[in-house]
Amino acid sequence: MTESMKGLKRTHRCGEISLEQVGTEVTIMGWVQKNRNKGGLIFVDVRDRSGIIQVVFQEDCMEGELLEKAASLRQEDVVAIRGRVKGRDGDANVNIKTGAIEVAPCELRILSKSQTPPFPIEENIKTKEDLRLKYRYLDLRRPDLQKNLIMRSKVATLTRQFLADEGFLEIETPVLVNSSPEGARDYLVPSRVHPGEFYALPQSPQLLKQLLMCSGYDRYFQIAKCFRDEDLRADRQPEFTQIDMELSFVDVEDVLEVNERLLSFLFKEVLEIDVELPIQRMTWLEAMNRYGSDKPDTRFGMELQDVSEIVKDTEFVVFQNALKDGGSVRGINAKTKGSLGRKQIDKLVDYAKDFGAKGLAYIAIGEDGNIRSSFAKFLTEDTMKALVEAMKGENGDLLLFAADKNKVVWDVLGNLRLELARQMELLDKNEYKFLWVTEFPLLEYSEEQGRFVAMHHPFTMPMEEDLEFLDTDPGRVRAKAYDIVLNGNEIGGGSVRIFQNNIQEKMFELLGFTKEEAMNQFGFLLEAFQYGVPPHAGLAYGLDRLVMLMAKEDSIRDVIAFPKMKDASDLMLEAPSVVDEKQLQELCLEITKIDKNEE
Repeated sequence: MTESMKGLKRTHRCGEISLEQVGTEVTIMGWVQKNRNKGGLIFVDVRDRSGIIQVVFQEDCMEGELLEKAASLRQEDVVAIRGRVKGRDGDANVNIKTGAIEVAPCELRILSKSQTPPFPIEENIKTKEDLRLKYRYLDLRRPDLQKNLIMRSKVATLTRQFLADEGFLEIETPVLVNSSPEGARDYLVPSRVHPGEFYALPQSPQLLKQLLMCSGYDRYFQIAKCFRDEDLRADRQPEFTQIDMELSFVDVEDVLEVNERLLSFLFKEVLEIDVELPIQRMTWLEAMNRYGSDKPDTRFGMELQDVSEIVKDTEFVVFQNALKDGGSVRGINAKTKGSLGRKQIDKLVDYAKDFGAKGLAYIAIGEDGNIRSSFAKFLTEDTMKALVEAMKGENGDLLLFAADKNKVVWDVLGNLRLELARQMELLDKNEYKFLWVTEFPLLEYSEEQGRFVAMHHPFTMPMEEDLEFLDTDPGRVRAKAYDIVLNGNEIGGGSVRIFQNNIQEKMFELLGFTKEEAMNQFGFLLEAFQYGVPPHAGLAYGLDRLVMLMAKEDSIRDVIAFPKMKDASDLMLEAPSVVDEKQLQELCLEITKIDKNEE
């Protein structure tokens, strides 16, 4: 039989009691973590979000009814306990912050009984994720997840505090918007009032925050929900949260400066870590050439080396074909991996093939200086020596080479570099290396669509010195765009926006929009720009990804209260699900059933 808490008021959370409270009466409320009956003594650990405290029921100090009730407690029962704080009689438990004290109870109320949970409510359990997500409300009781969500709350609160102090206004933008033709797929919402027409859920508040700049709000921010109907990864969800901001009368340096101070503030307040300012900056082209990635992990070296000039006259047909097609030959040096056997190297080759490589060439240098190589017979002794020197090869090293178009070589070696770093345990989660990547290409050519597409979005400003190439060589134009990278993860990105009509019209033209199409899709923004628009720029962080890295987790699902699975389903809510035929009729919708056998 359960009881009410009438007449009792919680005085402390479990983990907030300390030696200072010894001798005082407290009332705690929480969940039973463990119940250990030692005959005349019953030890009950009570847990809430702040931690655990031990409650000791002693036979010779209390009524039998109280002991009987304590003995009946099971894991996850919800209890209220009133008692006096005392120092522990035995050794302190150094694993918990209340390990030097305990509560001697004088009253116990069982507020709610629990069935046996489907998995232990403990830190670092190995339970399968799908079971944890089905019972997410139980999973969220685990101390490690609670720490993560408390950290997330703190990051959001501190962000609001910092930006408000910097003169930013928090303004909400709508969740029901119009569909965008660029970027990822939209989640569509059918309209009952406008049959056959649809809203879209926002992929970001991009256009709306630009309109706020047109409206004179100067500095805006929002912790905004965003939605993208795309394939999931460990650091991606169909609905996610952005720390979104936009500023007027600024250029690149202004945006970077205020955000460096924001990051420094967050890491100091949350993790007591000093972020060295200014944060290192690197152009997109330098990042690709050195690391094969536009979000390079700079916690370790293993940089790419362009050896095209050294091997251009060799007889190795793989290198020759790549160079004739305008590509390059580049390599990385896996220090101390020269002893890898052929099978282990073949596994690296197979890994590289997943990213477009046709194969990998290698030079393995033994500890005795002897060389094993997959292409040595095509090189003269002098060329081999020059190649090893260019790669800073030493005894015990493994040199790996890719030859293809630059985009393929970058992708192959950039990912291989990270895989080797994982194998060599070079990725230290206790180290935080920030990097600004700047001067992205404005456009990239899509072979599939047969046209240029915006690398960021159609409203990104070209660098002024590259404007002359918009007509003659658009692929050469750099953007006033910037990403903030942490340990090889893009945690935020933004750009200076186009605010001159002639440049915006040229951008739409390059992207294949007619004037009519541009007006149909973005007319409200283009019309607003006719009434005086200030120069403006912005940036948005992925809050989930930022907190994931701060919490040293491998998946954003561990810092989101109710995340989706990889197939975008919610096992707890059993969503998505079918709806009543009546609802479909109200929306003028008809479902076409798909025969899964024909898929």
